[in-house]
Amino acid sequence: MNRTFFFIFLTFILIAIDWYVWQGLRLAIRNLAPLTQRWIGGAYWGVTLATLIAYVGMQLLPPDYFKSTTRTFIVAFIAIPYLSKLFAVLILLVDDVRRLFQWITSFVFPSAAPISPETGEPTIPRSQFLATTAVVAGAGLMGTFAFGILSGAHDYRIRRVKVPLKNLPRAFHGMKIAQLSDIHSGSFFNKTAVKGGVEMLLKEKPDIAFFTGDLVNDRAVEVRDYMNIFDKVKAPLGVHSILGNHDYGDYFQWADVNAKTRNLADLKKAHEGLGWNLMLDEHKAIKVDGEEIGLIGIQNWGAGNFAKYGNLEKAYQHTDDYPVKILLSHDPSHWEAQVLPKYKDIDLALAGHTHGMQFGVEIGKLRWSPVQYRYKQWAGLYEQNDQYLYVNRGFGYLGYPGRVGILPEITILELVKA
Repeated sequence: MNRTFFFIFLTFILIAIDWYVWQGLRLAIRNLAPLTQRWIGGAYWGVTLATLIAYVGMQLLPPDYFKSTTRTFIVAFIAIPYLSKLFAVLILLVDDVRRLFQWITSFVFPSAAPISPETGEPTIPRSQFLATTAVVAGAGLMGTFAFGILSGAHDYRIRRVKVPLKNLPRAFHGMKIAQLSDIHSGSFFNKTAVKGGVEMLLKEKPDIAFFTGDLVNDRAVEVRDYMNIFDKVKAPLGVHSILGNHDYGDYFQWADVNAKTRNLADLKKAHEGLGWNLMLDEHKAIKVDGEEIGLIGIQNWGAGNFAKYGNLEKAYQHTDDYPVKILLSHDPSHWEAQVLPKYKDIDLALAGHTHGMQFGVEIGKLRWSPVQYRYKQWAGLYEQNDQYLYVNRGFGYLGYPGRVGILPEITILELVKA
């Protein structure tokens, strides 16, 4: 009942947004030729109707009716226009609030209303300007999101970072680590581009490779078509992986508990099929020339309402003899919540999860993304009392099948003696 009510309520909200933006659009184009106005109006309501039909279909059809990639694009087809319209609504509201205030003022103080010398009626000279601004801004945002799909989704960037560690054994000085995170294989729509990203990583010839979770969006079957691409990720000291919050299938409506359990088992087999060493609350020694450091890998653990499958206490046991410890933990909130206060000798933690929200600005030292208001550590290298955290921006994408400003990342970390 609650789901039905929410569906009906949201449908009315969307229609109200459509109507409100249409009022602004009509004002913005009122000086155009009548035929042009009709064409623009027809296009607006045609796209709006298609968007509403897509929304209703997504709500009424079973969750697994569409393939993952198809579902991703339908969600984008719905979300992008309405996000753009909401942006336009904010600008249009400025004008409506201004006009409301002007109306109240003119009602209370009749002589205070501005009078047009030609018509003798109150004039609102800024209305059409603001309406045009709203339309242009909304269309611009929609165009930006479209560009992010066509160009940003697979514009892989290699980020090179040196990490100085005090107790790093001599044999590990200069070690090159490749990190991938948040592949989300169920969202991909360009297999050739994904293959190109993997080839970029391989050209770096890393000594060891880590994957820090979210191989799929929900279902293990999503990675099937990409097994022959990601199984190419190799390194002399192995590829070591962990699970992310999406890998457990918690966000999918399963037929029963057994189906969900089988899905997780299949996902673990996928890691094995890729030749990756999946770490589930455990540690292992990484050995080079008779020296070793410790690698700890835990299941997903996130602050707040995110699932806390991981058990760092269990994974940490019997690691005292390692001069350096590296932790693989999907959610960066884990670093401040548990690692910093309780595990002072974990030198480096590697995470992902945030995607940088796939939207933001990174120009030189200027970095901004809406995700920073949810995650203090959301992209790049962080340090506190000689403990380091690196947050990968993600290789794939989720929900919105693109990236604007925050591009997909392949991290190359170099360990150096501090």
